[in-house]
Amino acid sequence: MGQHRGRERDACDAVIVGGGHNGLTCAAYLARAGLRVRLFERRPILGGAAVTEEFHPGFRNSTCAYTVGLLDPGVMADLDLAGHGLRILRRPMSNFLPLDDGGALCLHPDPARTRDEVARLSPGDAGRLADYEATLDRLAGILRDLARETPPNAGGGLAAWWRAYRASAPLRRQDPETWRDLLDLFTLSAAEFLERWFAHDAVKALFAFDAVVGTYTSPFAPGSAYVLLHHCFGQVDGARGVWGHAVGGMGAVTAAMARAAEAAGAVLETDAPVARVLVADGRAAGVELADGRRVRAPVVAANVNPRLLLLDLVPDGALPAQVTARMGRYRCASGTLRMNVALRELPDFTARPGTGPQPHHGAGIVIAPSLDYMDRAYQDARRHGFSRAPIVELLIPSVLDDSLAPPGRHVASLFCQHFDPELPGGASWDDRREAAADAAIAAVTRFAPNFAESIIARRVLTPLDLEREFALVGGDIFHGAMRLNQMFSARPLLGLADYRMPLTGLYLCGAGAHPGGGVTALPGRNAAREILRDRR
Repeated sequence: MGQHRGRERDACDAVIVGGGHNGLTCAAYLARAGLRVRLFERRPILGGAAVTEEFHPGFRNSTCAYTVGLLDPGVMADLDLAGHGLRILRRPMSNFLPLDDGGALCLHPDPARTRDEVARLSPGDAGRLADYEATLDRLAGILRDLARETPPNAGGGLAAWWRAYRASAPLRRQDPETWRDLLDLFTLSAAEFLERWFAHDAVKALFAFDAVVGTYTSPFAPGSAYVLLHHCFGQVDGARGVWGHAVGGMGAVTAAMARAAEAAGAVLETDAPVARVLVADGRAAGVELADGRRVRAPVVAANVNPRLLLLDLVPDGALPAQVTARMGRYRCASGTLRMNVALRELPDFTARPGTGPQPHHGAGIVIAPSLDYMDRAYQDARRHGFSRAPIVELLIPSVLDDSLAPPGRHVASLFCQHFDPELPGGASWDDRREAAADAAIAAVTRFAPNFAESIIARRVLTPLDLEREFALVGGDIFHGAMRLNQMFSARPLLGLADYRMPLTGLYLCGAGAHPGGGVTALPGRNAAREILRDRR
């Protein structure tokens, strides 16, 4: 998508900083309510980390965010994203887990087929699978409801008490056992939580992968169980827990959002980095761009990491000292490396031979055959900066979408854990990028021997690249770690949970706000709702 420019105006009702999916969503909702909205994006294309780009002649793929499953259906309907061109295809198979013994375990959209798969390895585990799925679905349903609410602020007086009462409605309807399960999810490790149902390590690994996605931690770490649930609350076409592919890549999602925002009257501008938030009379008063232009507005909503907003864009002295001190300790480290590769042929897996398209080629292919493998990857990264045998999720979207690669060729995305944003000994990611990428490719090649030699070209994004190119502080894809002290009323900080920042007129509408990371569009939608409430 090219540059979007309207006529120059020195004032509007709301300025959006950052054109990622949450910023576009916020802009669309505000413009639909009649506000004059201007959005400024620093990169030459809109979409933030949800974009599709050509990385080798003829080969296009989603650059960072790479799959659809958490996008809120209410936002899709409100903004008529389908009417603006968005088309989503379901994966034919949910996940494919190659195992060390040369076999594999598959997770299917059809629960009966998954039970048959699990029964091959552990009949007892297969018998407990339905209870596990029912428990997760019940808890994910509560999370879906809470994700659309504005969290109450600690110390927020009567208004916060009322908001707490409203937000707690999904919880008040639950029985004590559900409360116990929720407490366990927030405090237990993924390994301990999964041990309630499963004995076979491969079965536990199949589900534990979701607990370490974008989270720099071990599946044995307390609190990792919640991240597992966070990746289970989405749906595609009304089917819960299903993942899909946006035709044209993730850029198709944000392109549809941009069309919805423009159709409502928002003005969207690219190549327009914001240098600072303007402050007048103790409140946000607009923004100053890097080219020196000033745009006045009584509302500034930022779709950026809260550390970037409060420590870099807001002028020194404009915020309480304790807020800036706390924000300096806000944890940002998802520990991920992202790579796109152009392929001559599809991977020929030992467990499922053949380079012709098969259902597993359209799945999320998980290279993490055991909990111990996942833990070693984390411990290795803690010692050496990145794992020599990393966790990898391989997706090959060109199996479903032939618009992404030339005929007979394919594109694949590798989403890799664990890669420390801060390398030991002062080493630079610029010097370690290729070695880290080689380790990820070797991890896949161990299960698909033709993979390394089938690669025509690759584009590698280390944590440092993610920060430089996409303003993801510490390379954190979630705009802040998804852990108990940075969730719900504590996201990003206690007292700042309702999208309002400690400067009147300044709002946070990105993944650093509730409900957190993933392409949900809910931080943008929820923030717009609070902005409109304040306007009224």
